[in-house]
Amino acid sequence: MKKWKIAVIGVGGISEMHIASYLRNPDVELYAFCDINEKRLHEMGEKYGISRLYTDKDEMLRALPEIDAVSVCTWNSAHAPCAIAALNAGKHVLCEKPMATSAAEAQEMLDAAKKAGKLLMVGFVRRYERGSTLLRQLVSQDFFGELYYAKATYLRRNGNPGGWFGDKSRSAGGPLIDLGVHVIDLTRYLMGNPRPVSVYGATFQKLFNRPNIITPKAYYSTSAGPDDICDVEDLASAMIRFDNGAVLQVEAAFSLNMKEDTGSVQLFGTKGGARLSPELELYSEMNGFMTNVTPVCPPESFNFEFQEEINHFVHCLSTGEPCRSPAEDGVQIMRILDAVYESGRTGHEVIL
Repeated sequence: MKKWKIAVIGVGGISEMHIASYLRNPDVELYAFCDINEKRLHEMGEKYGISRLYTDKDEMLRALPEIDAVSVCTWNSAHAPCAIAALNAGKHVLCEKPMATSAAEAQEMLDAAKKAGKLLMVGFVRRYERGSTLLRQLVSQDFFGELYYAKATYLRRNGNPGGWFGDKSRSAGGPLIDLGVHVIDLTRYLMGNPRPVSVYGATFQKLFNRPNIITPKAYYSTSAGPDDICDVEDLASAMIRFDNGAVLQVEAAFSLNMKEDTGSVQLFGTKGGARLSPELELYSEMNGFMTNVTPVCPPESFNFEFQEEINHFVHCLSTGEPCRSPAEDGVQIMRILDAVYESGRTGHEVIL
């Protein structure tokens, strides 16, 4: 079997999920790292035994034509330039979510993939959870009947990560593009990927990153610090209509005056409903009674969904099978995110 030579562009926090998963895949040779932060680059190279280290993506792609594929794990504004450069160099690409900073950028990435004849897969990792897989099976078996309404929620009380996450020039937005993208994509995926037709949204900058709070920060960014820029929204809410008549309600927050963090995906159909939070509950009727069912799923080890995602990416490289999170879906999600921000700016519904 061919061992796929993989490079990682951007070796910040999220990259370690990719790296650990590649190392556990027998069909992969982790081949090179690239990052503009030279100190971090060498630390990661030493940690994982990688000697091919580059601070410039173009230099790496020129110097190592034998690379087969790359994972793009940079901050959001670098996703499109890095992915397009890799695709133009003839490499397959797994790009972290969000796919880009706009639908226009995402379309450029898709166009580059088609021109190169290479796989461009988006890191919608929640599609690879066991609960999500079971829900997709139940949808295909008509457990829910017609899915006509859904809720997607990802709310933090004090959860602005700091670093580049709060800097709009690098992140392109706050909790909507960082957290909301997860649950919007997962809900749409579970509903059969209907096409969005209109969006009404609202965004708020009220609490920012809670700069005066005394209690510990809920940061996970490796670059968080006292001089961080915070010019992104701290709360976003939206109503999304699809071409099949279904409606999705979304809420995402970094900072919100609530008791505790919460997140869930809820589906409502004519025959049944479900809540994934992250445990899965199913709601239906049986013998004239309303019933609540909690499936007993095997426990997921840490990084399970990332391992499934990476294994799937490598499997698609080896077999040529279509991937489960294609770039076309990433473009649609970016159209939704663009519309929420535009609706929030104008106060009006956006027709897609």
